Amino acid sequence: MFKKFVRFVLRGLFRYVFRVEVRDLGHIRWGGRQLIVANHESYLDGVVMGVFLPIDPVFVVHTGVMRNRWFRWGLKLVDTITVDPMHPIGMKTVLKTLTQGRPVVIFPEGRISDTGGLMKVYDGPAMLAARAQAEIIPIRLDGLKRSYFSRMSAIQPKALFPHVTLTILPPTRIALSDAPTARARRVDAGHAMRNIMQRMLFASRPPQTIWQAYLATTRTFGRGRDVIEDVRAPEYRYGQIQSMALVLGRVLARLTREGEAIGLLLPNLAVTVALFLGVNAVRRTPAMLNYSAGPSGISAACHTAQIRTIVTSRAFLEQARLSGLLTEIPSVRIVYIEDLRDLVGWRDRLWLLGFARWFPARAVPDVASAEDPAAILFTSGSEGRPKGVVLSHRALMANVAQIQSLFDLTPADKVLNVLPIFHAFGLTGGLLLPLLTGARIFLHVSPLHYKLVPEIAYDRNCTLLFGTSTFLANYGKFAHPYDFHKLRYVIAGAEKLSDAVRALWYEKFGLRILEGYGVTETAPVLAVNTPMAYRTGTVGQLLPGVEAQLRPVPGIAEGGVLCVRAPNLMSGYLRYENPGRIEPPEVEGMGAGWYSTGDIVTIDAQGFVTILGRLKRFAKVAGEMVSLETVESIARAVAPSGDHAATTVPDVQRGEQIVLVTTDPALTRATLTDTCRRLGQPELAIPRRIVMMDAIPLLGTGKVDYVRVKQLAEAAA
Repeated sequence: MFKKFVRFVLRGLFRYVFRVEVRDLGHIRWGGRQLIVANHESYLDGVVMGVFLPIDPVFVVHTGVMRNRWFRWGLKLVDTITVDPMHPIGMKTVLKTLTQGRPVVIFPEGRISDTGGLMKVYDGPAMLAARAQAEIIPIRLDGLKRSYFSRMSAIQPKALFPHVTLTILPPTRIALSDAPTARARRVDAGHAMRNIMQRMLFASRPPQTIWQAYLATTRTFGRGRDVIEDVRAPEYRYGQIQSMALVLGRVLARLTREGEAIGLLLPNLAVTVALFLGVNAVRRTPAMLNYSAGPSGISAACHTAQIRTIVTSRAFLEQARLSGLLTEIPSVRIVYIEDLRDLVGWRDRLWLLGFARWFPARAVPDVASAEDPAAILFTSGSEGRPKGVVLSHRALMANVAQIQSLFDLTPADKVLNVLPIFHAFGLTGGLLLPLLTGARIFLHVSPLHYKLVPEIAYDRNCTLLFGTSTFLANYGKFAHPYDFHKLRYVIAGAEKLSDAVRALWYEKFGLRILEGYGVTETAPVLAVNTPMAYRTGTVGQLLPGVEAQLRPVPGIAEGGVLCVRAPNLMSGYLRYENPGRIEPPEVEGMGAGWYSTGDIVTIDAQGFVTILGRLKRFAKVAGEMVSLETVESIARAVAPSGDHAATTVPDVQRGEQIVLVTTDPALTRATLTDTCRRLGQPELAIPRRIVMMDAIPLLGTGKVDYVRVKQLAEAAA
């Protein structure tokens, strides 16, 4: 009776000081064999759960905690089982308690997080649940990491009484795998528990638009927190970016209509970020234009997305030698950043200083829904005419939350973003992820500055770098071995990571590149290797919340076309032939809401995805399907220092003929044949023709421009 009274008093106290909110998303029927698992943010986690759970469970407590007399006193309010990870004999008592039908609470990480992200997940709790056939109930604790009872005082802004939420997720189970050894079964169960915890972190994300999320982040870290640095000025603070966004959005709202797409033709600068946020805040859609696409590409994009206004900069166009870029688009109004200053009147300044600066949510009421468009990106056009990809707030925010559930990005990190923001990889990974998590950002205008980028990483103490295999190869070539000494994560995507690049970075810098995979249509990340789940040669495991199916392809024995359904999926395409009309994703035979990536992949028993090639990048030679990726991999094995691209030209007798474009003058069909046989690849993968070039044509995103490669191959043929 005394325990119940004390818990009642603590419940009222915590509701008052921490404003504790319990969200039951699982509609749980409590009682019986239930293993309750939660992330571990602070020393108060167990107390809060003991007070607010509707049942009286047994808590599994580390022996180290019991050595503290204050915790010993507090734990008298609940039933406990003391365990030591080094001596797991206590886990037998936990198993017995579960099998007797008593709910048990355990923190699978085994310790309090000092990053705010998920720490190592132990195998023991997963084996307990599997052997007891217990129901697993995940609970996400959020908010206590900002209290003075956490271990993140050096990296998280503190609050005396932060708002705390407990999100209870739907129950699930873990089945024992049929692996041949006990150790393998234990490892499989541990992987399953880690996936449950990652899905829990993702599924408990708050529903927000990008502008709402930015305002929330500003409130958390304060207006004076440095966040963005670019090549033009010292770091901009959250408050400065917010003020710029409010004013620019207000001015552009007078020049455009609600719901209109506004083209942004600007490099990686702080003002570009402010424009992106401000356009969203006033319910317009930023259309990120690729300035490397040329006049015809930009004109096609404007037609496709019905863009009537483009915001750019005279200084940028002059410095990048793009002054004639917009002359062929007479139907679009060009607004220069330099001229916007003249449109900001005294009323706007008074509104900002007297009202909007202090009440930004009321100054620009964000009534957008999660399904409203947040950005329009354009496919690279590596295999045809670019399409507009409409990404909603739901899609972009979901992808940010998915990545957050896998990586421990903290306010102590600094992201070096060299990828253009008009590319999904640069927008979501390089900008939105750090911007909305409190990490700082250095925006660089071009990924092609191979000697300068390593210097920036060294000088600015950057800890995270995104790049393509091509870019990383050149950074590794020119960098000093100590330039990347602060990097914690190097993440590669957009193209297949070369084995030579992987080896170079490991040998020269001691860094393991984490290869991932994504497409613009999924905002963009679909899978990625992580420090806790890594397998060389794969692109990692699918992100939490992604459903996948493989559709078989006639003539291809291994793998299938990857089709996905996910919360980070686009709203639909905008096509040149049907401008302004969004075509939602759909796969024949699977229904609406599914998207076919067009990539041939395999997925192993542990969920690791291996890319075999793109369906459009298979040649049909003498009736057999041959992957052009395989042709390129054979060429890389022969000449790892060269660049190679395979394509096809028509062949009267064999249907198609494979042509290899390469920069290595020593490459011959004889050396390719020898390597092909040594690797056990079919001899149909040996190209019929080799075309020499000084450089392989690339798109602005770093991908190979296969349209141009094919044109060159046809010209040579």
